Amino acid sequence: MQDEPTPVELTKSVADFLRSDIAPLISGHQAFKLRVAINILDLVTRQLTQEQGNDAKEVERLRALLGIDGSLTDLNRLLADRIARGELDLATPGLAEHLWATTMDKLAVDQPNYASYKRELSRDG
Repeated sequence: MQDEPTPVELTKSVADFLRSDIAPLISGHQAFKLRVAINILDLVTRQLTQEQGNDAKEVERLRALLGIDGSLTDLNRLLADRIARGELDLATPGLAEHLWATTMDKLAVDQPNYASYKRELSRDG
């Protein structure tokens, strides 16, 4: 793989081109489908730039909560199992904070313009 352009630069460039050069030229259902495609490219760009760091933070929180090491998938399965069995609940130190941080990280990637997400960001900052 070449060093430049990066996948982030590529997806961002295509989304910007479609948004600024193509979107003004079309209307109706085709414009709607174009907006969907642009949103997908924007989502992929956010995934490429944010998910790795978010996943690493989530793994560290899960390790602290569960007291074991493992992959993100395995740790989340174990967390879900322990919650389902009643071994962990919102009274468990750190669980509510972990769930909140994980939710906010996922919204930053999936729905960064979601009104409730923006409101909560302003409270945290």
